[in-house]
Amino acid sequence: MREVDHGDVRTPVRHVARPANPRISVVVPVRNEARNLEIVLPALVRAVPSVHEVIVVDGHSSDDSVAAARAALPWVRVITQSRRGKGNAMACGFAGATGDVLVMLDADGSADPAEIPAFVAALVAGTDFAKGSRFVPGGGSEDITWLRKTGNLGLNGVANTLFGTSYTDLCYGYNAFWADLLPLLELPAVDAPASEGEMLWGDGFEIETVLNCRVAAAGVKIVEVPSMERHRIHGQSNLRTFADGSRVLRTLIAEYRRAQAHLAPFERLAPAHRHSAAPNLALAPAAARS
Repeated sequence: MREVDHGDVRTPVRHVARPANPRISVVVPVRNEARNLEIVLPALVRAVPSVHEVIVVDGHSSDDSVAAARAALPWVRVITQSRRGKGNAMACGFAGATGDVLVMLDADGSADPAEIPAFVAALVAGTDFAKGSRFVPGGGSEDITWLRKTGNLGLNGVANTLFGTSYTDLCYGYNAFWADLLPLLELPAVDAPASEGEMLWGDGFEIETVLNCRVAAAGVKIVEVPSMERHRIHGQSNLRTFADGSRVLRTLIAEYRRAQAHLAPFERLAPAHRHSAAPNLALAPAAARS
């Protein structure tokens, strides 16, 4: 595991007491993933038999995703998202979760549930946000193309410059974090209205970048956990290399402006000067990967 440097600590997190054996809530956003859920949900329970709850957030699927989820895991909790977009689905799942730790797991089979214990171990060892990375030792990808890898490298550079971080894999969405961080993330309220056909900021695929920016801006402890990205089992990916890359870049700029707006006037400095403008809190050592 790898600690993420970010000396730009603005608002130290005040933690409540956290359990050594946390209840794990796994949030799975779903839209037309029936065939994949038949495989992913049983694999999840085999990998983490003590999981507290599995929450499938349905994005108004037109296939049998909900029925497939209940057939594969009879005790699964199913929530219908309030608006549309992956970000809104995640926010709905987070809002409904009752566990101590929240795990984000895609339904397409690309994320290996067997890695969840490593994410949780990092949290229990003292970190706040455990971020999956395909580009640290032990990680990898069966799916990423040369073009996407190059784009991700460039976007990492932009994020690290703006937020003073050392991320290696900005665009990967396999993450876990303590539920008490939710107020810091300030995600759109699940009951907030949206115009017909519109999404609120944070409702779409920008959600992973939004989360990574906001935990960095908040100064929480972050550890990157090695993760192996697999091929999608069934169906086709919704990723669009250039369109989604542009969306991530716009998100980075918007989130940087948002973070700057939260600073006192004397703290609004260029990224290169931030380390001298704010206290540097040491990161907790990460547990060895099991």
